[in-house]
Amino acid sequence: MEVYLVGGAIRDKLLKLPVHERDWVVVGARSEELLNQGFQQVGKDFPVFLHPDTHEEYALARTERKSGRGHTEFTVYASPEVTLEQDLARRDLTINAIAESEDGTIIDPYKGVQDLEARKLRHVSEAFTEDPLRVLRVARFAARFAHLGFSVAAETQQLLQQMSESEELSHLVPERVWREWEKALLSETPSVFLNLLKSIDALPQVLPGITAGDSQLQRLNRTSAYSDSAILRFACLFVEQKTPDDIKQFCRRLAIPNHYRDAATLARNNELFITQAKLPEAESLSATLKQIDYWRRPEKLGQLLQLREAEFSRSEQKTTIDKQHQKLRLAAEKASALSSQALQQQGLTGKALGNALREQREQILAEALV
Repeated sequence: MEVYLVGGAIRDKLLKLPVHERDWVVVGARSEELLNQGFQQVGKDFPVFLHPDTHEEYALARTERKSGRGHTEFTVYASPEVTLEQDLARRDLTINAIAESEDGTIIDPYKGVQDLEARKLRHVSEAFTEDPLRVLRVARFAARFAHLGFSVAAETQQLLQQMSESEELSHLVPERVWREWEKALLSETPSVFLNLLKSIDALPQVLPGITAGDSQLQRLNRTSAYSDSAILRFACLFVEQKTPDDIKQFCRRLAIPNHYRDAATLARNNELFITQAKLPEAESLSATLKQIDYWRRPEKLGQLLQLREAEFSRSEQKTTIDKQHQKLRLAAEKASALSSQALQQQGLTGKALGNALREQREQILAEALV
């Protein structure tokens, strides 16, 4: 039995990046041997095991053969006869097909180290085309490493285009599409993810309705520079793009969590507030606060102001915007603290009470924003 550290841990270590998780390949062993040592198998028919102490993943060396359409239809063959080189050959990119032995020796049969130095994302073999999810993985790695100078190798770009044209991407499980996109949203340059998918005509299959137009990508770049929040980066894409009903349908189709959907809807419903440098008058501001349900959910204003700050984060108006928002936050808090009890004591009820409360709030906003 031989154990090798593989994949992302080796790649990130060679790039001098933090290593967050480690995966291992076991060559020359059977499932029974790992189970007898206290390992816990992940899934009934899959040769991946959790270490009894570290809980890191140890996988038996294996080969895979496509047996259907989509990402999950594969026949897995794990055996003591499968070599390390055969196991690495099934991986997506050469930079992810590097191993390290227990004595620290680097095993690199597919020249992944060379591609790391050349800053190239290159597929290991033609078997790459068997898994359509790899298109999204390459796009995610491109987004993650673009700031380090990485680009997709020409032959791999051509392969991605062919895979997109085959429409195999339409068979991907929506949850897996979202999982890759969410990881890309957390990367250094999430716009690269969308731009690569756009370049191979894959967006209609995986993210229908996302156009990745110039203005959309520019806004994503501004927001990404302003904040590392995946929710904020997601929401900014919908400022000028979709109706609220479309957003609901889009998020439901990809099983996107509700807090992402709500942030996108907030952005879409308040396009002018986000994109115009001048704040609206007190009456309109009061209507906006009511529309976003500020009086019950004050955090919504914070999210809206963040989207607006991101919009102007690179402009000469940034200082003015920051001052506006500081005043608005204080005024909104003061308006929210108003009590209706004093008005009720004056005999106001129902609609009259609501109108009087609204007028007082507008007055507070107008005075604060002079």
